[in-house]
Formats: sequence, structure tokens, C-alpha cells
Amino acid sequence: MSAAAISPGQFEAARFGDPRAIARLLETAQPDIRRYARATCRSSADAEDAAQEALWILFRHVGTIRSLLALSAWLFSVVRRECLRLARKAGLTPAAGDSEAEAALLARPEADLRLDVAAAFEALPQHYREVALMRDVKEMTIDDIAIALGASRQTVKARLHRARALMREYLTR
Repeated sequence: MSAAAISPGQFEAARFGDPRAIARLLETAQPDIRRYARATCRSSADAEDAAQEALWILFRHVGTIRSLLALSAWLFSVVRRECLRLARKAGLTPAAGDSEAEAALLARPEADLRLDVAAAFEALPQHYREVALMRDVKEMTIDDIAIALGASRQTVKARLHRARALMREYLTR
């Protein structure tokens, strides 16, 4: 999530049912969820429905999400699955580029998917996990990550790309 990121403390408060923290989490997640839904779903109506459903699922299941690290990937997988469900409901096939493995992944129950995403993240080698954490969770810029790690910008971008590819590979196996 990129807009005004939620802190680990706020996330924990939301997990334990603090209404203000939950509202802040939903508010923070909403723009990214909507943007991703618009890019993933076949129509703007489906995108709106998928985004609303993802927010509702987040509200209902925030207490079951184990870590802030897994939140973004979990939310985006919920949106993808909703877009796929809506396309199937309309009698359409999955979007071009969806592989059978991804379609099977998206059809899995939410609890299984959350565990799989967390396991995929944990399976990353430390140097990839560290870059993914800094970029996708702490929402640091590529330049800030490069400075923090004492690495070049190109190295950071390559590690981030590889981390995401490894997670995708892990999840589609």
C-alpha cells in the first residue's frame, strides 16, 4: 500500500479489533485496491465490485492476517480472485495472460492463500526478502533502499524483481 502507510503498531491494533485502527487500515488500503482492481478486472463495474468485496473481506478477516508483511500480497490476491470470479460469473474466461496455474491458485480458499503467501515470503532468500520488505511493506523508494543497503539502484531493482518472480513461482507451483 503506498498512500500514507500504516505502521506495524496500527496494524496490530487493527488485528485486535481497534475500530479506529481498522478504519485507518481500510482508508489506507482503499486507493491501492481500487487502482489494482481497475487494472485487473474486465470492466469498471467489476473493478468497483471487486474493490468493495476486498475491503469487506479485509474488514472481516483483519484479525486473521498474521503479519503486515503479508497484507499487500494478500489483498491483491483477494482482488485478483474477485475479478476472476466476476468474469466467470459473467460467462467469460479468465483475462488473457492468466495461466491455468494462476486460475487454480485464485480459486483456492482464502485461508489457504494467506498461508501460501506468507510461506512464499518466508521462502525468499534473506537478501530478496529484505528488499521486498523495504519496498512493499515499508514503502521505501528504490534510492532509499539502495542507500540503506549500500547497494546500487540497479542491484535493488534486480533484487526486487527477482523477489517478486520467486514469490510468483512459489505460489503457482
